Amino acid sequence: QVQLKESGGGSVQAGGSLRLSCASSGDIYTSSRCMAWFRQTPGKEREGVAAIHTGGGETYYADSVKGRFTVSQDNAKNTLYLQMNSLKPEDTAMYYCAVEAPPYGGARYCAARWSKVGEFGAWGQGTQVSVSS
Repeated sequence: QVQLKESGGGSVQAGGSLRLSCASSGDIYTSSRCMAWFRQTPGKEREGVAAIHTGGGETYYADSVKGRFTVSQDNAKNTLYLQMNSLKPEDTAMYYCAVEAPPYGGARYCAARWSKVGEFGAWGQGTQVSVSS
């Protein structure tokens, strides 16, 4: 079973940057899968931030982070990244990485379903990001 572990969260001022990492316990990049970053604040639903299809590297973003966040992967290190620039106070949240539950739907399925919590079968424990104004 895949295990995921996020790191890289912290406290920054508005306009600053952070890079989150998501290390996987297994070699999940041998099969093309949809991997995503979500975030959640207390009392709100978990929302999709960005995703990548590991087969072809296609990326997807929420409108609120387009142009500021970049999702990437390092297959050799079994690690997913989220580079976050120009951070805003509204980016404050717990950030989670997740990997698609089988059966894997392919790139077009990832494009259509990447922001749906129910499509993902394994989650990390989260890393806190706090942005002050």
